[in-house]
Order: sequence, then structure tokens, then C-alpha cells
Amino acid sequence: MKISGDTTLYSESRIYARVKKLAREIATHPLKPDLAVPVMVGGFVFAADLLRALAREGLDLETEFIWLRSYGHNETADDVMVLKGPTDIVRGRTLLLIDGVLQSGGTLARAKELLVERGAAAIISVVAVSKSRDASVKADFVGFEAGPEFVFGYGMDRAGHARGLPDIRIKKD
Repeated sequence: MKISGDTTLYSESRIYARVKKLAREIATHPLKPDLAVPVMVGGFVFAADLLRALAREGLDLETEFIWLRSYGHNETADDVMVLKGPTDIVRGRTLLLIDGVLQSGGTLARAKELLVERGAAAIISVVAVSKSRDASVKADFVGFEAGPEFVFGYGMDRAGHARGLPDIRIKKD
């Protein structure tokens, strides 16, 4: 599907290769997660691919979804809303927090705050795309870097659409 004015930033094959490498890096990291915590909705495609790649590396993780929203059906950030927070399953565990895009760091910071409040022992974070070197919170692992353009596809939406695209695209004005 071509959306008027969009450009492919990272192809499906490049994403596959990078996810495989990320899984290897996470699986060999000294601190091993024992529970994956994907952030819905933007991180679900990346999380599915990453969890399968981690299992191939011998790290098969139980999963607990949280649902935070920092974008509505528009392309500008709003306050982070908690639609579904973590349950007590995170208490005392080492978590792999998975999200789609890191822009200002607000969603990742809020997710970490919620997980700490529920008693997480440690949190390792990974994002598919980091858009800002000035984010208030940094991810421990990053799939790709992007500039200020709006990114979508690969689970990340563009005004509610394009989540199912197999690649990561940018909006070109």
C-alpha cells in the first residue's frame, strides 16, 4: 500500500535482519529477562517478531501486555494515557519492555514507572525505532534510528492506519 508522499525508511528484509541481531544481543546480555512486556498497540508487530527471534536464541519469554496511548488518531503526541497497566505478574521479575517508537521518551518513562510501582525487579527496554537523541528516557536496545519525520508501518500507525505494513516508512511532506 502506498500512502501519498510516503517513503520506505527500513525494508522488511532489513527489519528481519536487525530483529534477529537484537534478539542475539538481548539473549547474550548479562541480565536476562524472564517476562516480556510489550506496549500495545504500537509495539505489537515488533514484539511478535522479537519474541519469536528470542525463542530461536533459546530465550522463550512469558508475556504480559500493557496498553498505553500517546497518540490518538492524529500524528502529534498527547499525554500518555494508561488503558491497561501491568498486573502483579511483574513483581520481582526482570522485564523486557518492548515498544515501537521512542520519540520524547514519555511512553517509555510512564511504562517504566508503572512497572516499578508494581514491583518489577529490573527493566530492560527495547524499541524498534528511536527518533530522538534528546529523549528524556533512553532505551537499552534500539532497532533503528530515525529523524524527525513521522514514522509508521510495522505496527506503528498513521492516524489509525498503516499498522500492517511490513516495512517502516516516513511521511514526506
